[in-house]
Amino acid sequence: MRRHKTASLTVRVLLALTIALSLAAFVGRNHFRQQDNPTLDAAVRVTILIFGLGSVVLRRTRFSAMRLKDIAALRGISGLLVTLEKTTLQVALLGAAASVFGFIATLMTGNDFYAYGAGLVGLVVLLYCYPTRTSWQKAVIQFGDTASGKRMKDEG
Repeated sequence: MRRHKTASLTVRVLLALTIALSLAAFVGRNHFRQQDNPTLDAAVRVTILIFGLGSVVLRRTRFSAMRLKDIAALRGISGLLVTLEKTTLQVALLGAAASVFGFIATLMTGNDFYAYGAGLVGLVVLLYCYPTRTSWQKAVIQFGDTASGKRMKDEG
């Protein structure tokens, strides 16, 4: 419960940060000085794409059934919950990093598209990784048998 609460609170704070950065870019759009930089444009777009796709790949890899089953067998339920929490936070930080990167690019170039596009990518990633309590409970139930089976073998 405590780990889930920490992870979900962190994701909510990062969601609020992402929205705040997009709103700040919207409010300040008239104060930014327009500077065209094609090299920076390509770099920002590729970086935001990598952050977005990388977060999906990271989450799918870390939450694969075989991996979670092995973690539960080796470390028990507490190890499984630590893995769920850490992976959720890592994916959420990638989404937030995309938003911050886009906002910084907006400040540098005056093009508010970066903040909006990166904010949208960050928002999608943060919603994608949002930890629902039922999904964590299902994971504990599904992989908890592996952990309890290991303990029974160790004790027997």
